[in-house]
Parts: sequence; structure tokens; C-alpha cells
Amino acid sequence: MKIGVITDCMKRKNLEEAIKEAAKLGVSGVQIYATTGEFSPEVLTAADKNRYKELLKSEGLEVSALCGDMGGYGFEIEKDNAQRIEKTKAIIDLAVEFGAPVVTTHIGVIPSDKSNPRYAVMRNALAACGEYAAKKGVTMAIETGPEKAATLKMFVEDIEKGVGVNLDPANFTMVTGQDAVEAVYMLKDHIVHTHLKDGRMLDKNQKPEDVYHAFAVGGVDALNACKGFIELPIGTGDVNWKEYTAALKDIGYNGYMTIEREAGENPFDDIKSAVNFIEKYL
Repeated sequence: MKIGVITDCMKRKNLEEAIKEAAKLGVSGVQIYATTGEFSPEVLTAADKNRYKELLKSEGLEVSALCGDMGGYGFEIEKDNAQRIEKTKAIIDLAVEFGAPVVTTHIGVIPSDKSNPRYAVMRNALAACGEYAAKKGVTMAIETGPEKAATLKMFVEDIEKGVGVNLDPANFTMVTGQDAVEAVYMLKDHIVHTHLKDGRMLDKNQKPEDVYHAFAVGGVDALNACKGFIELPIGTGDVNWKEYTAALKDIGYNGYMTIEREAGENPFDDIKSAVNFIEKYL
């Protein structure tokens, strides 16, 4: 397995600085946020693209994935989806240009009951994204979040092609109470990218749907303000990294473990510590 880092989490003044700092950490790749900001498809010029390609090459880094998270309610609201699908397609095209095999995204809250009207709305949107991604040799990876692994597995397998899983063990551990090791085995045929994040559930009675709908309205700040869980530096939370990484090896996963740190006063220091922490399990 290879170690990566999400450039936005490093809190540097710009992407160029983040890429250079990532290389100094000794990681193999970076995941870049591409929905808005300096690396979004509508902002990047041909000259910008060439500059970033040369920078990544000179620093010895590859792009593990692009983050195509649309924010808000993901693909839950049918009237919003046509625009979101087109934006996703543009991000997939950008992924192809940078040799990134994966675009990750939160998609909203998947209902466990297929008869819920929201299920069909979300499935139709992801099927459209997946079909386009498959044609381009890219996988749309749904990030684990508000639903248990069984629900996510059902959803992914209900889509013909181009859709997989970006497994974040902390989201399971902090929010749903899903055992992350069990999730690895349940989702083994669909995992194409993983995040490295840690945390602890504080309230077993919290409702995951409420947590992620707060995130939809208020973003990461609202997520971090939730009282039901806390994100912690990797190795200090409740993710069992020894068993989790052993499970990934057991299923034959050999892709990226990309560090994500969305909280804390010194995220770069936490990321640096995370690199040293996880290497002993690889």
C-alpha cells in the first residue's frame, strides 16, 4: 500500500506549496480538491495544468485521486443533480489528464430501504456518473459516511459500472458505529481508495443522518461542532489500525491510504505524525 495526503488538509497558502511540502513528508501521492478553488476545471488553464504536471513530476508525486465532493446534500435532491453530474464529468476529465484513477465524493445519505424515493434519485445520479467514469477508465468512489457497510454495498452493487468505495474507517468508527474491519471484508470487491483518519464516538445515540445533514448545511465546521464524536490525530482514536491494515492486506488491497485531517489546531504536524505512525503497519 502507498501513503498519500490530501493537499487541502495541509493548510498551506496554495496548492504548489502543499505539493512541495507533501513531497518532503516522503509520501507517494496527493489527493487534490477539484470542485472549487485553484484546481477546479473551470479555473485551470492549459498553462496551469502543464505547470502542475511538471511540479508533480519533479517532486516525484502522483495524484492518488481527485476530490469531487459537491458539498451540500450530495446527490439527494433531484432538481440539483443535472448540474452536479455535469460538474462531476468535468472533474473526471481532469482526473484523466492527471492520471488519477479515482474521483472521491460524499453523495449524501443513502436510504437503507430501496423503496425510499431518495434511493432512486441517488442511484440514477451515480449511475450516470459511473457510466461516464467507466468510459474514461476512472472510478467514482463513494466515501463511507452515514450508512452502514451493508447499505453502501447494496447501493454500489445496484449500479452497473464505474462506481466503487473510498473507505474512511474513522467515519464508520465515529458516526455509524460500524466495525471498520468488518466493513473491509463486506466491501472488499469495491474498495478503490482509502482515507487515513481517526476519531471516537462520544454519543452512541447520535443519528448518522442528522450528523451528515448538519454537514450538508454547515460544511466541515458544522461537522466538527457535532457533540456526538470527535476527530483525533491518527493513532489516538478508536480505529484499530493493526487489524484494519491487516484486513486490507488480506483482501489484496494495494492502493492508497491517503491522510485526511479535518480538525485540530496543527493539522500539518498531525499529518506528519500520521506518516510515521502508519508506516509500521504497511
